[in-house]
Amino acid sequence: MNIIKDFLLQLTLIVIPIFIYFTFITERVNSDKNRKVIMSILWGISIFFCMSFPVSFGENARLDLRIIPLLFGSLYGKFSSAIFLSAFIIVYRLYFGISIGFYNTVLVLLLSLPVILYFQKAFAGSNKNKRVKIAVGLAFYYCLIGLTSFGVLRGFSLDYLKVQMIQLIFVVVVTWFLTILNEAISDIHQLRLELQNSEKLRVISELTSVFAHEIRNPMQVTRGFLQLLNEPDLSNEKKEYIQISIDELDRANEIINDFLSFGKPSVNNNERIEVGSQLQRVVKIIQSYSRSHNVEIKTDLFENCWIYGNSQKLNQCLINILKNAIESMPNGGIVWVICTSTNDGFIKIIIKDQGIGMTRMQMDRLGSPFYSLKENGTGLGMMVSFQIIRSFKGKVQVNSEKNMGTEFIILLPQIN
Repeated sequence: MNIIKDFLLQLTLIVIPIFIYFTFITERVNSDKNRKVIMSILWGISIFFCMSFPVSFGENARLDLRIIPLLFGSLYGKFSSAIFLSAFIIVYRLYFGISIGFYNTVLVLLLSLPVILYFQKAFAGSNKNKRVKIAVGLAFYYCLIGLTSFGVLRGFSLDYLKVQMIQLIFVVVVTWFLTILNEAISDIHQLRLELQNSEKLRVISELTSVFAHEIRNPMQVTRGFLQLLNEPDLSNEKKEYIQISIDELDRANEIINDFLSFGKPSVNNNERIEVGSQLQRVVKIIQSYSRSHNVEIKTDLFENCWIYGNSQKLNQCLINILKNAIESMPNGGIVWVICTSTNDGFIKIIIKDQGIGMTRMQMDRLGSPFYSLKENGTGLGMMVSFQIIRSFKGKVQVNSEKNMGTEFIILLPQIN
């Protein structure tokens, strides 16, 4: 019973950083990089306490749950987090002296860390259920390596094997529980952010219906009179001023159109759509625009990618994203457009460019009202695109690095 009580104490020391992170850090720290640094420090503190209060049994034999904070810090963090936490374990274990336990720690890390890092990228791109399986599998692998190396270095005995098996079962169950808990808290946090954003969008929608048409009417009248004034006998300077005025009125009208497409009630004209053919149509529409920017569009489109939605809205969304991809490459380049189906019932559309890329903070704000990376952009086009995807019950993933390009992944529910 004392062994189980010691393990439960270590479980408490592991759970505390999770609640500290989601309660105090996620709401107050905006930078993703800073959040991951703080998360690594919290997991390091958890490892420190786990190793400071181990489960002692037999002759100088010690066990603890350091694998769980190491695993979470590596899978949810970056490569640097995994290296930092592993180095901390070795250095702190060295503080207790060089013994068989120290050699066992180093050996287990050498055999386990490469496997954890190998699955790090797959874990980041997986859904919740697959993440749980990966985390549990890696925890089981680590404990199995630890049990084997412990037996090789110290010799196998029934008492030692019994305690090691208790640790293996405890670690696997706790990893399963904490991964589900962490994913659930993350989902709740994301839902809260989406709720806050949807409230902002609702306010904009209400404002749109109030003033959009009232502004457009005097604009159209002004534009008509400017065209009437544009007579052949006017000086070139006056003609230039009139043309600038007309261009600016047209730009303002485009902004109002974006407002209206966002704010007006959506009419459900949904039907079966073959996504591959729609993508081919969109690429043809935007081909001349891409050539004028010295951008080549390469496609890899599978057939029979059927979804349920509105083809006009889908085209509007894809054109917006493709246009942004083209404009992100001032010196030209290649845009890849890929359409395929996934094993979990989605149609995956990938639009990838070689453009200027985005920081994590810029990606987090993408699709927010009035946020744009373009000098003359309004941010409404991308906001409308995100709304269209959500109306199809789809989701968007954005992967980007500064000066390394951007990848949009659109997942839409597949139908037969």
